[in-house]
Amino acid sequence: MPRKGGNVTLSSYDEIFTTKQDREESQQERVQQIPLSELHPFEGHPFRVVDDEEMQKTVESVKQYGVLTSAIARPDPDGGYEILSGHRRLRACELAGLKTLPVIVREMDDDAAIIFMVDSNLQRENILPSERAFAYRMKLDAMKHQGARTDLGKGSTSTQVAQKLSVERVGEDAGVSKDTVRRFIRLTELIPEIRDLVDEKKIAFNPAVELSYLKPEEQRNFLEAMEYAQAAPSLSQAQRMKKMSQEGRCGLDAMCDVMSEVKKDDRTAITISTDVLRKYFPKSYTPQQMQDVIVKLLDQWQKKRNREQTR
Repeated sequence: MPRKGGNVTLSSYDEIFTTKQDREESQQERVQQIPLSELHPFEGHPFRVVDDEEMQKTVESVKQYGVLTSAIARPDPDGGYEILSGHRRLRACELAGLKTLPVIVREMDDDAAIIFMVDSNLQRENILPSERAFAYRMKLDAMKHQGARTDLGKGSTSTQVAQKLSVERVGEDAGVSKDTVRRFIRLTELIPEIRDLVDEKKIAFNPAVELSYLKPEEQRNFLEAMEYAQAAPSLSQAQRMKKMSQEGRCGLDAMCDVMSEVKKDDRTAITISTDVLRKYFPKSYTPQQMQDVIVKLLDQWQKKRNREQTR
């Protein structure tokens, strides 16, 4: 004879002997003191952690006040935790001699983790062009991957539309246009040596975007041409070298010819070498002191000239 009633569900020990509030609190995020040895950087993290003056200030703050803002990390299947936000705080704790870091642990898949990591770090004040470039690229790739998923049902957008929307979304989140996002991402096509020159402001952003269309070997030849000419490329020069590359005639000699051209600004510039100026100043004078004297003399000459013209 069949039993009356449905299936019987047994409550667990925790459900019987804990309150509803206890169970809700256990599911909430909380700060944990995690040993530094169990924390490691996010794979492919595009933002540099440098032991510079700002880092030293952070170290001194950590020594005096501790870490005021918790880092965010996710569990690593291979053990430990992967930092999503707080790489500089982790390094500061290492330099300060601390053993643990306050961390909030969150479960995230790879795409969500990349997007969170990029958005968290793009809030920093000083970001190098190459850092921004790789950050935009990582976030865009993650958003494209999310848009290309097949488990979103009938309402999911096509891959092409999703990719277009992803570029716009990256720009909106960063407060820039989608074209700016695309131009920054072009910098990831530069060889490391040229990217470094862009970060060091020895090559301007717009010419660098044009140079990114050169093949890697052509980019290495460009560095030789730049060294040969002892000059940075103008936008016009970079655009011409891009066109030369597209036409298959971007050799080293051709780039040297382009880079050796006298720029329009240089045709009207007057340059006096330091060696010439040194003849008229004491050896102890710095370049700034020499400039101050020259400006003062020119001001006096101009006033005298103006007086003569009014007579």
